[in-house]
Amino acid sequence: MNEDFTQVAEAFSRKALVYDDFGVDHENLTRMRQTVYAQVQSFLEPGDHILELNAGTGADAVHFAKKGFQVHATDISPGMVKQIGSKIQAMGLNPLLSVEQLSFTELHQVSKGPFQHIYSNFGGLNCISDLREVTKHIPKLLQPGKLLTWVIMPRVTPWDWRAALKGDWRTTTRRLQKDGIRANVEGVEFQTYYFSPKDVMQALGPGFEVVKLQGLSTCAPPADNDGFAKRHPKLYRMLVRIDETIGHWRPFNGWGDFFILSARYQP
Repeated sequence: MNEDFTQVAEAFSRKALVYDDFGVDHENLTRMRQTVYAQVQSFLEPGDHILELNAGTGADAVHFAKKGFQVHATDISPGMVKQIGSKIQAMGLNPLLSVEQLSFTELHQVSKGPFQHIYSNFGGLNCISDLREVTKHIPKLLQPGKLLTWVIMPRVTPWDWRAALKGDWRTTTRRLQKDGIRANVEGVEFQTYYFSPKDVMQALGPGFEVVKLQGLSTCAPPADNDGFAKRHPKLYRMLVRIDETIGHWRPFNGWGDFFILSARYQP
């Protein structure tokens, strides 16, 4: 494990106990999660086995397990893994939901598989500079003909362009930095990187084809904005409607706070 991954594990272990609190009464984050869930579930069949990368406290894993899918959640952070374990016991989700502490660069060590879907939500994969360190393991884990869905932070997010009106070009252009930027979570810094859909597909290689791509919060507020929907409800609803329309169009389907990319494995 390199130094930055150690920092990532420490940062999110510190965040684990309060991570779920941020989503309480957060209309925008709930909307974004539901959009991701809808795309993933459109490709699933009853009883499918899902591998989740960067599972965090297990909010998404719990959602899919409650829908009857078998989910194996992985995360590098011991604090996050502990939270998932607590939810499994408290909600009686064993054996539908299992958890394993594992980096996404160590997927050759996954204790289960093969899987019918591989899932990663809300930018966990943006913590690595070279996605090939993750994707090289996927062919051994994903059944041929099945899909992965990854939610990635792109380089282009129009919401950040508002900062240019205040002369804050650093914020406006931060995602365009080739070597990424420093993130700070609970006082721990680590490097984050931004990718285009093309970057992801190049890392996956010729055995994959895009099935669906949509931008998430292209015009609507980003996930870390928990107050906009309450302060400006009419404007918020209008921006969401615009998102729901243009989020499927080029180039907007690769822009936003995130993009949702589903790709089929066809070796």
